[in-house]
Amino acid sequence: MPKLNPKSRTQIQADSDAKRGIKLKAFKLHESDIEFIVATAKRLGMNQNELLMTAIREYADKSQ
Repeated sequence: MPKLNPKSRTQIQADSDAKRGIKLKAFKLHESDIEFIVATAKRLGMNQNELLMTAIREYADKSQ
């Protein structure tokens, strides 16, 4: 009987992200910029990802 190799938590998360079309994108930012993002997201009641994507999309729309 073959041994089953259970998936690690990391592999489960990677499979879930792939299934949902999610990829990690990391940036190095100045601490003041991170503080601004955190504070603005909190003030607007948004998560940080939602804030960044909304801002980028609005910027792209205005630039066309």
